[in-house]
Formats: sequence, structure tokens, C-alpha cells
Amino acid sequence: MTSVLIAAVFYLAAAALLVRRVARGQEPASALWAAPAVGAVLAHAFYHVLAWREVGGADMHFFSALSLVGLGMAILTVLVGLRGRMGALGVIVFPFAALAAVVYANVAHVGHEELDWRLQLHAWCALLAYATLAVAALLAVLLWAQERALRRREFHRWLRALPPLTALESLLFRTIGVGFVLLSATLLTGILFVHDFFAQHLTHKSVLSILSWLVFGALLAGRWRYGWRGARAIGWTLTAMALLVLAFFGTKFVLELVLHRA
Repeated sequence: MTSVLIAAVFYLAAAALLVRRVARGQEPASALWAAPAVGAVLAHAFYHVLAWREVGGADMHFFSALSLVGLGMAILTVLVGLRGRMGALGVIVFPFAALAAVVYANVAHVGHEELDWRLQLHAWCALLAYATLAVAALLAVLLWAQERALRRREFHRWLRALPPLTALESLLFRTIGVGFVLLSATLLTGILFVHDFFAQHLTHKSVLSILSWLVFGALLAGRWRYGWRGARAIGWTLTAMALLVLAFFGTKFVLELVLHRA
């Protein structure tokens, strides 16, 4: 529990430093927020290791998965933020990761001793895909907000804390590209390694995941072939992400928290 509290404090400290810079319209200097963010990520990851040792296996239930996705988003935010001006993502990502970690620390942990390396590979591909594409969805929201403000000639201070419109759009599609590869790996490993991939309790998850994969794939194809951008790219990204959230967390919520089925 101590490591979770440390992670939460560091996450919120990093977010507070970013909020202060963004509110002033200043580029989020990595020298200020990176140290507490890295400390938060390490403490967050360490808590999962301790929790899994306690239950004798990897915990992939709803709140653990939510916490791991938050951790993955935080890691991506740190990596992207250190290389450019997208540290501003941490204003949203770091508080979410802190909340997810604290919630997970206060629920019962359940280990999956029966998960062999193939099923664990599938699970990790899924978590990485969801984290990456969730960051892409946040980038799409920022792109929408930036375009809307510029179109209305509302030159807010926070706009100066973001990269130029074209750079943000380019980062969005690079992130979607990486997430699409991970999602493809998730579906492939699911078909190869998961027993009864289209079984009764997995049908909704499988269908929604494939629909999301098709939408992301169509968006990337449209970008490559027709140069899709702007509102169309934002709409397709958020639609695909909504399908993915329903596929994974929606299904897990109903099965594990409503129907109490593993």
C-alpha cells in the first residue's frame, strides 16, 4: 500500500506542475515534471509486482487491468513528453493513473495461476494496445479542442503549450499506427492461443474488438490513400476507441462485477 501512496503523490505532483505550466501557456519543461512522473511509474509498477506475488500469479481482473492501462498510459506520456511538447497529456493521464492505482489497491486481488506464457502474451498485447490507443484518443480530443479554438480565433494560453496542429496530427497517426499493430497482435494471439475465442462469454468482446480493429484500419488506410485528417480523423478515432472500451472494460465489467464470472 505504501508504494501506491507514493505513486499517487508523485503522479499528482507531476500533474500539478504540468497544470501550472499549461495554464500559463508555457511549454511543459520535462526537467520539472519528469522526475516525479518517473518515480510514480516505478512505484506503480512495483505495487503490481508485490500484489501478484501475494496472490501467486498475474491479476488481470477489471480493476487490475484498469490500473495497468493507466500505468501504460503514464509510461507512454513520459516517453512522448520527454521527446517533445506533449507532456501536457499528463494533466489528464497522471490523475487517472493515480486514481486507478488507488482503487486497485483497495479491492481484492485475484491471481491467475493457470495463465501460461501464451495467454499472458495475449493479455499483455491487449493491455499495451488499449493503453496506446487510449493515448491516441486523448490526442484526438486535444486535436479537436485545438482546431475548434483556432477556427473560432480563441487564442487561449493553453494553446501555446501544445505542438503545432500538423505536429499533433502527425503524432496522433503515429500513435494509432503503433496501437493498431498491437491490437492486431492481440487478435492474432487470441485466435491462436485462447481456447474457444468465440465462446459464449467472449463473443461480444471478440466482435467489438474486431469492429474496432476494422475502424482503426480503415482510418489508417484513408489517411494513406486519401490524406484523411481533421474532423474525420478525430471522429473515426473516437468511434474506434469507444468500441474498444466496450469490448474490453465493458465486457469485463458485466462479467466480473455484475455477473461475478471470471
